[in-house]
Amino acid sequence: MKEAMFYQKKDEGSVQCGLCNHRCVIKEGKRGVCGVRENREGILYSLVYGRCISQSVDPIEKKPLYHFHPGSESFSVATAGCNFQCKHCQNYSISQMPRDQKKITGADVPPQKIVEAAKFYNCASIAYTYTEPTIYYEYAYDIAVLAHEEKIKNVFVTNGYITPEALRQIQPYLDGANVDLKSFSDEFYRKICGASLQPVLDSLMFYKELEIWLEITTLIIPGYNDSAEELKKIAEFIYSLGAETPWHISAYYPTYKLTDQPRTSVQSLRRAREIGLETGLRYVYEGNIPGEKGENTYCYSCGSLLIERSGFSISQYQITDAKCPECGAKIDGIGLS
Repeated sequence: MKEAMFYQKKDEGSVQCGLCNHRCVIKEGKRGVCGVRENREGILYSLVYGRCISQSVDPIEKKPLYHFHPGSESFSVATAGCNFQCKHCQNYSISQMPRDQKKITGADVPPQKIVEAAKFYNCASIAYTYTEPTIYYEYAYDIAVLAHEEKIKNVFVTNGYITPEALRQIQPYLDGANVDLKSFSDEFYRKICGASLQPVLDSLMFYKELEIWLEITTLIIPGYNDSAEELKKIAEFIYSLGAETPWHISAYYPTYKLTDQPRTSVQSLRRAREIGLETGLRYVYEGNIPGEKGENTYCYSCGSLLIERSGFSISQYQITDAKCPECGAKIDGIGLS
């Protein structure tokens, strides 16, 4: 256990957590929505500090981050728990463990060991992923500070529900993020995720304001968030953040508690990508269906193929000094060579 950051003591022994936008008021002996932050005698504790439930070396493209040190490897870590309750979660066995299984497991791995492992495997970054990094913020923060000292980058793969004060504090050590924008409907967020839309939109704007490299992912679920109208709204919002913001459109596969729809078709992904490009976004990618041209990076100015991908592998890389070799247009991103 470790005393939590970002909480205030309230009346009658309760506390209010200020880490995510649920801002849970937690009574003595109870836990927040995430299931991993508990009030014990008026002190809020993280129950997952140092309890790593998953660690792996992944291509950075798996996050997915296509414009952040492309072709590099990232050391990925997670603990149990999540502040969302997504019915279609693909990592539900660990994200929903405290809720569904009434337990919290994980190996004892202190922050220094994570950084040492990242160095051993020559990883350019550490990714806080698989579950929701916000709920193990104290652990992620301590790792990120040490990683920063070792010139290792830090990236969040997140639902975007972090509070402004928590994001601002980790900003000096957080180099990039892929944030899920799951829908442009508050009803979807409430019914499918147990959250609200507006805090995610506010968070995305704050990521941009803090100049943390940002890419956005939307999982397209047939019958839920795949209408042309909704996809257009998502694309327009991302465009308002900046045309350079990459948008990843991923295919849904039936899982967990949301199994009433078929997997997303290639045609649906192509239509969504076309909507994004027509809106003016420079980089729109199709995900979860390897072998499609929608995985590639093209120059937004002249249309030249710059990075050819198959799944998480790069087969061609044509960017030179962060520019298109054909027309000289600046290609947006971090660590493009």
